[in-house]
Amino acid sequence: MWDYSDKVKDHFLHPRNVGEVENPDAIGEVGSLACGDALRLTLKLDENQRIKEIKFQTFGCASAIASSSALTEIAKGKTLEEAEKISNQDLADFLGGLPEEKMHCSVMGKEALDAAIANFRGEKMVKGEFEIVCKCFGVTDREIERVARDNRLTTLEQVTDFTKAGGGCQACHPKIKEILAGLWQILPEEPAEKNLPGGKKLTNLQKIRLIEETLEREILPPIRSDGGDLELVDIDGNTIYVALRGNCSFCPQSQFTLKNFVEAKLREFVSSDLVVEEVKP
Repeated sequence: MWDYSDKVKDHFLHPRNVGEVENPDAIGEVGSLACGDALRLTLKLDENQRIKEIKFQTFGCASAIASSSALTEIAKGKTLEEAEKISNQDLADFLGGLPEEKMHCSVMGKEALDAAIANFRGEKMVKGEFEIVCKCFGVTDREIERVARDNRLTTLEQVTDFTKAGGGCQACHPKIKEILAGLWQILPEEPAEKNLPGGKKLTNLQKIRLIEETLEREILPPIRSDGGDLELVDIDGNTIYVALRGNCSFCPQSQFTLKNFVEAKLREFVSSDLVVEEVKP
């Protein structure tokens, strides 16, 4: 279970400025439902070019809602130049801190605000200026560089916590390490070989135990923190059968979670040839 501050809980349970500003002067949209998080900001300026009204609509977890609510409170009354200086760390500090694994929610808020400001100014990203590094979550090289620089991120794990990049199929891990190496002038670590002592393969019993340990340690805590749950039903060779419970049982993103989170984690910590399948009631 994540350790949320009282302010995070307050802004999640009682979010401020939810909805859509009528006839907005600017709109900022980031993320997508396919990636599991999406945020839409609308804002209106007064005669002095200060943010008079700002509202949000988000699809995401408790941290995403709380971060979006905090963003609107911080940005209200500021000029666009002042609002530009708001950092994702400012949002986290305003909320009394966020778990490292949820820092990407504060980053999403910062990106939505930047997108709204760019929209007001009529600015657009020039095609060809960026490369999508993480195709699972649509994260570009420029986003990774900016977030890593702003937050002094030096490891792959930190980049995943702050941007979600690398949290899916993991094919982008070498590219993320390359970006960090170029940014901080460090050499990426060579991937370590995962072998049992003596080069032996996992026995069926060892595989089952490792699957159960990985579920309890790496997979179930974040799923349960958002009101969901998952039950291990059976293991047949390399196929793992699970049943979704709680919020996961009716979540529209459940299949994405199964393949890009549950299956990805089991492949990372147990075996690269594992496949996760859902057992329907």
